[in-house]
Amino acid sequence: MIRTLSRHIGEYKKDSILTPLFTALEVLMEILIPFVTASIIDKGIETGQMSNVLLYGSVMLVCAFLSLFFGIQAGRYAASASSGFACNLRDGIYENIQTFSFSNIDKFSTAGLITRMTTDVTNLQNAYQMLLRIAVRAPLMLICSMVMCFLINVQLSLVFLAALVGLACILFFILHKAAPVFTEVFAKYDDLNARVQENISAIRVVKAFVREKDENRKFGLAAENLYRLFFKAESILAFNNPVMMLVIFSCILALSWFGAHHIVGGTLTTGNLTSLFSYVISMLMSLMMLSMIFVMLSMSAASARRISEVLNEKADLTDPTHPEKTVPDGRIDFHHVNFSYRAGSGEDVLHDIDLHIHSGETVGIIGGTGSGKSTLVNLISRLYDTTSGTVCVGGRDVREYDMEALRHQVAVVLQKNVLFSGTILENLRWGKEDATEEECMQACRQACADEFINRLPKKYHTWIEQGGSNLSGGQRQRLCIARALLKHPKVLILDDSTSAVDTATDAKIKQVFAQEIPGTTKLIVSQRISSIERADRILVLDDGRISGFDTHENLLKTNAIYREIFDAQMQDSGDFDQPAKED
Repeated sequence: MIRTLSRHIGEYKKDSILTPLFTALEVLMEILIPFVTASIIDKGIETGQMSNVLLYGSVMLVCAFLSLFFGIQAGRYAASASSGFACNLRDGIYENIQTFSFSNIDKFSTAGLITRMTTDVTNLQNAYQMLLRIAVRAPLMLICSMVMCFLINVQLSLVFLAALVGLACILFFILHKAAPVFTEVFAKYDDLNARVQENISAIRVVKAFVREKDENRKFGLAAENLYRLFFKAESILAFNNPVMMLVIFSCILALSWFGAHHIVGGTLTTGNLTSLFSYVISMLMSLMMLSMIFVMLSMSAASARRISEVLNEKADLTDPTHPEKTVPDGRIDFHHVNFSYRAGSGEDVLHDIDLHIHSGETVGIIGGTGSGKSTLVNLISRLYDTTSGTVCVGGRDVREYDMEALRHQVAVVLQKNVLFSGTILENLRWGKEDATEEECMQACRQACADEFINRLPKKYHTWIEQGGSNLSGGQRQRLCIARALLKHPKVLILDDSTSAVDTATDAKIKQVFAQEIPGTTKLIVSQRISSIERADRILVLDDGRISGFDTHENLLKTNAIYREIFDAQMQDSGDFDQPAKED
């Protein structure tokens, strides 16, 4: 874990080295100040020699200014190193997430990934800054102060040495109890973020069903769980300061009592006692800072583990050593394919799929919910790898292709239409980065999106809100189809991506496809017979198995499942935007 995280210090290694160096120099100057103070008292004030007061006073002033300078430098470099470390961590997490396959992404919740990139990274940033400064300053100050105390008076030093050992044991016990609670806290952070994300993304549904109170109650429960855990952890840590202050004041009282006896006995000077007070307080404050470090480390250890999980996650899908970068045509072949989302679980989603589609062919795919339609088409663009069997595009196994080259030629319009904040043109150019405005307009004509775009005040320069919230479902679907068409793919997959489009527009889109992109293999996943009945062939899936693969007319005669769907949609209730047929 430490090795994984330390790799992301990167270009901030210099700042990470200079910070403890300047901190050490700062501590050295601070250690000298009480020693010089003792000289001022013993050799200047008590002897009445003003020259010594001025001399040692000047030395003390120089030490103070140097301590200030070194402290400023240490703070500056610590801020640079910790902020840069956090920046590199976020970049590293984000870049690694971009390499994930769908199966990798399935292991982490969206809320969990967001928490890791925000709260967890911030915890590590604060912990790293403390490690560079306080974790160097506190032990060094503790050791140096103890050495100076023993040089001044061994007997008095033993008093607070015993107190330090007892205090360290108490602090260790407190932190040992608090650490497991902080580990649990960050899991609850994920739940809280998930609740916020779900509610905000679905706010229209929440309001449509008047569920605000119910959502407030659910969020309140998540927040309450987080509160209880934090309260438990902080209640344990609350003993830290009182115990610390008790030891500090006890040491001061003991030092005053025994020190007075030593002064009366002539074995200790007033200046040395003053120095002892300073060193003892420095030691105890250093121990307090060390306890703060342990608290922060307890919190950040959980964050470090969670971040390392993402950074160490390896993409399930990788390019071969010598990948093929050219897809010859849109021919698709499934050779006895089985697929399970969890390898070895024995729960296959697809069973023995043996399927062969010609280049340029239009194939409809239909079946009940959970029959494996989306899973099947996801294998073509290698969003997942098969459990057994092979999927070939253009006569080659998809695992032999460079994934970027394959996905450029296999365009997928997924079931969930996603648009990003920006203009219509910017969204369309996700399909082809250097596409001209005319190319974008042509793709929109093919997807029948130009009809509504031309009615917009700014047309193709109209701003789209995040998620396309200022467009209707059908408009979003048509823009996503146009975006895919801009890639000029050899294979075009429409995964139920015209479900929000009326039947007439849907038919028009399919007609344009037949005329404009006849050489492109088109796979149309749909729940509507009307969307696929004109396809060259139709694939019927049932519980992950091929039930039928033939023309519309032949399936009506030979396939009971297809006939049942047809009867339900066309004879009984009619398609959703067409009147039912009369007897």
